[in-house]
Amino acid sequence: MIGLEYILNMYQMQHIDLADKLGIKKQNINMWIKGKQNIPKKYLPVLEEMFEITAAYFSKELTDLDKLEIQKEKLKRDLKPVVENHRLQFVLDKEADYLVAVPVYNQEEMNTMERSIEKAKLIERFKAAIEIVDENTYMDTIALIVELLEKKQHEAILQKTIKALGRYLEVRPDWINSDPDQEEFESAIFEVLDDHNY
Repeated sequence: MIGLEYILNMYQMQHIDLADKLGIKKQNINMWIKGKQNIPKKYLPVLEEMFEITAAYFSKELTDLDKLEIQKEKLKRDLKPVVENHRLQFVLDKEADYLVAVPVYNQEEMNTMERSIEKAKLIERFKAAIEIVDENTYMDTIALIVELLEKKQHEAILQKTIKALGRYLEVRPDWINSDPDQEEFESAIFEVLDDHNY
């Protein structure tokens, strides 16, 4: 679905209403939505200001993540939430790993939306990782990870082991501090891995 169509549906705005606001014919809006004509550049800033949504979304075919981002912007506009504080979140990036301050809002709907966006981003990354598996023989490992997540995702030992493996394999950098209990756990696991030349 083209962004403009999704946004109009979300705002419950008819094509004719948008056409009136832009001073154009309804047929132009229909042509934009059907992809038969690009939205002229002069209208993009007007749409961006009108809906308070980044211009790039109006002309593109939306992904599920794009839809969530648009919903978040509308929710912000409707609720006008206040950022109460921030929580630090570790981000793995191809270029560099870093911590980012994620806002925590006074409205739970906003915090729920932020978590939904985080989840959608993780799902996209997981799908990309699965595509790589097609070219190697580790499908059974991926299947085991999925099984663990389905059945034991809240087990402390799974959480601790994954964090430890992340640090051992240098996916999680040393500058990310762990609590003393995790440090002790990692030390014991690293000793076992080193003893077996892993």
